[in-house]
Amino acid sequence: MIRLFNIYYPVRALVLLAGEALVVGLSFLAGMLLVQQLRSPDYGMLRFSNELFIEHGYYKILGVTLVALLFSHWFDLYDIAYVRDRDELHFRLLLVTGFLALGIAGVGKLYPHFMKNSASAPGMVILIIALFGWRTAYAWLVQQPYLRERVFVLGTGERAQRLVQGLRTRPELGIDVVGWTGDLEMAPPRESVASQLMEIAQQRDVHRVILAMPDRRGTIPVQELLTLRLDGVTIEEATSWLEKMSGRIEVEQLYPSWLIFAEGFRFSAGFQILRRLLSLLASAALLVLVLPIIPFVILAIKLDSPGPVLYRQKRVGRGGATFYCYKFRTMRPDAEADSGATWALDDDPRITRAGRFLRISRLDEIPQLWCVLKGDMGFVGPRPERPEFVEWLSREIPYYPVRNVVRPGITGWAQVRYKYGNTLEDAKEKLQYDLFYIKNASFGLDLMILFQTVKIVLLGRGAQ
Repeated sequence: MIRLFNIYYPVRALVLLAGEALVVGLSFLAGMLLVQQLRSPDYGMLRFSNELFIEHGYYKILGVTLVALLFSHWFDLYDIAYVRDRDELHFRLLLVTGFLALGIAGVGKLYPHFMKNSASAPGMVILIIALFGWRTAYAWLVQQPYLRERVFVLGTGERAQRLVQGLRTRPELGIDVVGWTGDLEMAPPRESVASQLMEIAQQRDVHRVILAMPDRRGTIPVQELLTLRLDGVTIEEATSWLEKMSGRIEVEQLYPSWLIFAEGFRFSAGFQILRRLLSLLASAALLVLVLPIIPFVILAIKLDSPGPVLYRQKRVGRGGATFYCYKFRTMRPDAEADSGATWALDDDPRITRAGRFLRISRLDEIPQLWCVLKGDMGFVGPRPERPEFVEWLSREIPYYPVRNVVRPGITGWAQVRYKYGNTLEDAKEKLQYDLFYIKNASFGLDLMILFQTVKIVLLGRGAQ
């Protein structure tokens, strides 16, 4: 741990940030030098004088570097616990470089003189190669002893054991679990836990203590944890780490105080406006793209079975308000005449032949674009549920009403991370993903969900 401005930072975090800044800056510098050399082969190496600095635009490298770091922050590339595997890391890196390229192209179009001699095209090519290479090198660096962080997990039970196993099976996190309460067979009394905690923290030079105790009343060594905190040891809840590693917030043993004091859950007016603009733009663009196929969808529904083309249902939206959600009909008109409100099952016999194709291709969702344009829904958010189910699920699942603090969406974090659900346990799992989205909602996360949704639709995965 390194102390800067009275704040302790893990060495690996500073190495990642500094290394990434150097990679971006040097990539564009190399592109600039390459272009200058090709244009003037006899010029030789450029001299780093103030005149050349201004003339050839080296000062622009700083701006591009800062923008690249901002995009990486948006896509959670500096908290590696959020990145669950190598494929997701590569996907996020491609998003960062893609948006950086779009931003540079946009500035070049609006201010061509400003981007003169910036050599952005070769710089981007070099950056993509260098950035992937740097992340591969960092994955090796972070596993070296001098960059690893020593962690002690304070707690017993299945939840603590699952946390320990998760940390130990992900070496790219740069964390060594030096022990946990289950290994030490600590006695239940608080005094025993406290004394052994201080002993281990001193002997093993612990950087971080993660609290994963199932029953805290009278068992938390408060004074000892405060002493460690004042000595620069980071004290955290297990919920935060489980959230990062799994992409969901577990509702079991979730204390209201964690929801109140945890970072996130920020919905400023500016962010709300930005999300609304993103929803409108995405919906309008998609509506234009699908307009030519809508007549064929209508024809297929009409030829396959009698009944209306559109199907509407009451759904619960933001703040618990109800609205009508529209979809292309995929079931028989009398699908719920005898059973009442029920979830669709796997191989549900009520689904028509045309309806099955529409569900797999997600074309049945097209009319929901109208709900987005009206403002009842967003493009990204928790899926809207029926009032009958909301009332029941709110009684059975803790914190279920929290999902209604944002507009429901056509797609969402739960939709791209979890399969279609038709049971109480599925609803609980999807709520945990929805809570993660609500807590960590950002422009970058919305964009990532949109791109992953496109991938899922093209691969035909996750539909029902």
